[in-house]
Amino acid sequence: MIRTIWAESRNGVVMADAASSNEYRDQRLANMRELEKLGYRPFGAAFERTGRLAEIRAGFAEGKIVRAAGRLMTIRGMGKSIFADLRDGSDRFQIYVKRGALPDAAFDAFKFADLGDHVGVTGRLFTTRMGEQTIEVSEWTLLSKALLPMPEKFHGLRDTEQCYRQRYLDLASNPEVRTRFDRRIALVREIRSYLHERGFQEVETPMMQSMAGGASARPFVTHYHALGADMYLRIALELHLKRLLVGGFDKVFEINRCFRNEGLDRTHNPEFTMMELYEAYGDLRSMKALVEGLIRHVAQTVYNTLRVGEGDAAIDFETPFRERPYRDLIRERMGADWFELPLETARERAAAAGLDLDSAWDKLLITHEVYEKLIEKTLIQPTFVTRLPRALIPLAKSCPDDPDSADVFELVIAGQEIAPAYSELNDPLEQRARFAEQAAGAQEKIDEDFLTALEHGMPPAGGMGLGVDRLAMILSGAEAIRDVILFPQLRQV
Repeated sequence: MIRTIWAESRNGVVMADAASSNEYRDQRLANMRELEKLGYRPFGAAFERTGRLAEIRAGFAEGKIVRAAGRLMTIRGMGKSIFADLRDGSDRFQIYVKRGALPDAAFDAFKFADLGDHVGVTGRLFTTRMGEQTIEVSEWTLLSKALLPMPEKFHGLRDTEQCYRQRYLDLASNPEVRTRFDRRIALVREIRSYLHERGFQEVETPMMQSMAGGASARPFVTHYHALGADMYLRIALELHLKRLLVGGFDKVFEINRCFRNEGLDRTHNPEFTMMELYEAYGDLRSMKALVEGLIRHVAQTVYNTLRVGEGDAAIDFETPFRERPYRDLIRERMGADWFELPLETARERAAAAGLDLDSAWDKLLITHEVYEKLIEKTLIQPTFVTRLPRALIPLAKSCPDDPDSADVFELVIAGQEIAPAYSELNDPLEQRARFAEQAAGAQEKIDEDFLTALEHGMPPAGGMGLGVDRLAMILSGAEAIRDVILFPQLRQV
């Protein structure tokens, strides 16, 4: 199959196939050699700027002399004058190259510049008759020659797979993509700011661990040759952050990568960004107030709205988040008698609802499959799902009024779990019993170091995780998690 690429001509934009792609590269190499003959180094040195283009625009004054740099995104030749657009990481700005305003040799050399080249210019600011703020160039220099063409200037890069694999082209050619990632960066900054203002300290804990704990997931395994031991990329931040509570930190958080050796789909990437925090002497209630305030702050500050989406599908962050017990949601979907049904009857009812069930699953796992496959995706408005089965969450305290339910919530928005939170279990004896039950006799799977830490006394605490990628996905209206990860994992080709 012939792959399609975009290339430009001097008078507009044309498409080229792979058979002719070398012609465009050869032409650019020829232009580079001409520029070298004229004294323009193709990969120049640093260039001192007056400021970024956005700063030049903000400080615009007629006749002011400025120095600017950026990538050439359009070039429009008109005989003795050339208009072009520069773009850097902050803005776009028009430049005007006119014979007579700079030496003839410099004007002639500019004709060998190509779209995508990085150039530096010196010149005076003026406003065109059309009202466009512009730099009239008196001097220019080549900073980096682009040997391959940029995507087509009007439509940008549109092939979804290519956008992910060549994100640099996606960012360079699609301003809306750059805006999405600028906002994601701001989202993380505002999470940090919100937590710092409330007395939380940011810490770093190991990504490579001798045991993969804190969640149930398949880890990535590597080998540490210096120690002659297998190691695991962490699947969660929890257990090391709790060790810090034992050590006397009372408000800690971490924003960093976790890794799970599982599927790739619309809402999952094996390498993802998680925020986890722990507050000594807090509980589930303090976590609820914290996350509701945090999400509202980020939505308003970064995205300038508390309502995301259109019409009936719009997500409302201004109204207090609702709370629904897990068992109530199950009964509404599967019948008021669900929890009294014998196993086989429950299996039949779940199968009739369209679920594909493992024959080895017990009632607990069947029930949770109902929740994950049939209920969670219907929770569009922000919803705290509370009182999940204790057996599913071995690191959380039980509810005071029901030992079979965990004192937890899962915050679900747009059908996705965004933030689980617990009243953290700090009883080392109970924690050991739960680990032993989970390990099913495999003693080596029990984290003895963590249990030793608990035995030195961990204060009662509230703890919470927040899926940063998923939150960015929801607030930006992105269709898939890969749209908010700069370099998502992809199948190899």
